[in-house]
Amino acid sequence: MPDPRFHRVAGPFSLADLARASGAEARPGDRADMFRDVGTIDAAGPDDVVYVENKRYIPALAACGAGLCIMRPEIAAEAPPGMALLLTPAPQRAFTLVARAFYPPPAPVPGIAASAVIDSSAVIGDGCEIGPGVVIGAEARIGEGCILGPGVAIGRGVVIGPGARIGHGVSVSHALVGGRVTMHPGVRIGQDGFGLIPGAAGHLAIPQLGRVIVHDDVEIGANSTIDRGALGDTVIGQGCFIDNLVQIGHNVRLGRGCIIVAQVGISGSTIVGDFVMMGGQAGVSGHLEIGDGARVAAKGGVLKDVPAGVTVGGHPAMPLTEWLRQGLVLRRLTKGKGA
Repeated sequence: MPDPRFHRVAGPFSLADLARASGAEARPGDRADMFRDVGTIDAAGPDDVVYVENKRYIPALAACGAGLCIMRPEIAAEAPPGMALLLTPAPQRAFTLVARAFYPPPAPVPGIAASAVIDSSAVIGDGCEIGPGVVIGAEARIGEGCILGPGVAIGRGVVIGPGARIGHGVSVSHALVGGRVTMHPGVRIGQDGFGLIPGAAGHLAIPQLGRVIVHDDVEIGANSTIDRGALGDTVIGQGCFIDNLVQIGHNVRLGRGCIIVAQVGISGSTIVGDFVMMGGQAGVSGHLEIGDGARVAAKGGVLKDVPAGVTVGGHPAMPLTEWLRQGLVLRRLTKGKGA
């Protein structure tokens, strides 16, 4: 169960409450009238909620003590007697919505810590929580209801939209950030892009004169970095989820709803379409176009454009079926061979 030292539970909720929150069909049981927490199949009690995503967990469900289970309609007959049900074709999604009801994001505690340093020309919206050691530069604007954790640094002229949650030690410069954006600890936004002209007499840094534009409802994982543009802007589209330790170079443009997993690196001026997914440690060369809905497998090395809807893998990246076929042929050729 979630540790109450770190996670504060809301509720309790009725079956009808949770059906509305999840969009699932409710079937009453008799183990509990109200539900107080989420749990695991092996440890849940009569006022807890669990879920079953696939059939291999059905044997464990038979001995489960939970009062409510979220599952697919076609396996509802496998539920123990007396267990209430929420029936849906997408149990994991419904369980996520239920868990969010029990554990909503903490509301801001309005106030400004005594150790915060805020320029007199900065504008702070109503209801913001500004933590210890925060620095907010001249002419910056912070929307209402934001949380800025300890040690956050907001540069001159930066705009942060309403409802943003910015973790400790984050720095943001040269950026316009939308509403309800989450930045986890250590994120760096708006620093110089890596642009230089090499030469024997010394390398010459190219001025980075653009911005970072982060649209609404974006989440950026811990210690990820997004460089500002050289002349144009680096853009992160609405609803993107960026994992920890991701590097996004200058003038990259991500479309809506992209999912970028840990340790991905995207080189400068690459254009990424809507709802693209990139697996862990994938690398994308610069000045490429990745089409809508494309996917890059983990550790894939993308050296040329990827058409919309295509899944690629390997290094250099190629259509996934071709990459897997090459791996199979290689294994057959080397089977039984010595070093």
